[in-house]
Amino acid sequence: MRNKFVTVINCMDGRVQEPVNQYLISEYKADYVDVITEAGPNKILAEDENKILIESIKNRTAVSVEKHKSKIIAVVGHYDCAGNPVEEEIQKEQVISAMERMKEWNFPATIIGLWVSRDWIVEKIKQEGDIV
Repeated sequence: MRNKFVTVINCMDGRVQEPVNQYLISEYKADYVDVITEAGPNKILAEDENKILIESIKNRTAVSVEKHKSKIIAVVGHYDCAGNPVEEEIQKEQVISAMERMKEWNFPATIIGLWVSRDWIVEKIKQEGDIV
């Protein structure tokens, strides 16, 4: 039996871990979720200022894609984020900007953007190739 991995760049906030992981397992028939966490990763990637942290995220993503053969990379924004305390619309824009930045990494994987609502419901806000 071959194990199927997906990758998520998620907030360190423990409230979003389980709903996002369950969404990815259900939606993409994954056996495992490689989780890369930071406080407000959508902001970090969208702003493109902290090069050291971005390189760290990229390197951890590379391990998942290259060693675990992950074909899906999700980046997440969520309600009530302490590391990125801005409105939902701004966070969603940051997710989309983060996805654009991640495309430059040229990993052989599909990039998706997720939003976690105040009720901890996960919704896909964009998938690589979608027209916004």
